[in-house]
Amino acid sequence: MTAWKQARNRGGRPRDGRLDDAIASAVRELLAEVGYARLTMAEVAARSGAGKAAIYRRHASKQEMIFDVLVEGQFLAEQPDRGSLRGDLAAVLAESADSFVSAPPGTIPGLLADIQDDPQLHQRFVAKYVGAQRQTFEEILDRAFLRGELSRRPDPGVLNALVVGPIFAWLFLLDESPERLPELTSALLEAALALAGPGASQ
Repeated sequence: MTAWKQARNRGGRPRDGRLDDAIASAVRELLAEVGYARLTMAEVAARSGAGKAAIYRRHASKQEMIFDVLVEGQFLAEQPDRGSLRGDLAAVLAESADSFVSAPPGTIPGLLADIQDDPQLHQRFVAKYVGAQRQTFEEILDRAFLRGELSRRPDPGVLNALVVGPIFAWLFLLDESPERLPELTSALLEAALALAGPGASQ
């Protein structure tokens, strides 16, 4: 937790939402213009009109700042409920693919590498982003079970890895074209339904 968040939890003055929005906009613009590696806190301060002190009250580091803007709370803000397991998984696949493709080039691999080197940031990533993913899959599977689509409830973690992992590998490890993502996500949907068991593909 950053010093600013600690102060806020102790009853400090509330944050200015307009300044938060200006900082977030500056981060997104600069990531697109200069890339992850070259982005600096000073550039964000200049672009947003915020002082560096104001930014550091919100974010302890560049990595935390980018994480807060691009990652935290961004996975399926609205839980998909399409009335079937197939529909829900298709929505998750589309959201996952879109979130990877929409990030400026180099941002996700660079940020994930830095997250692995920062125990506190890694803990936040797991709690906020991975936790949101896991909760999404748990709720999707619970609804499918209650609808009678599943005779058993597969491991949400295995399903999570099957759905999200290959999209990351496709874009950032295999360097395949984003234009072919529908081909991949279609295959992943069938694989996920097969993992879920008989009756899930209906």
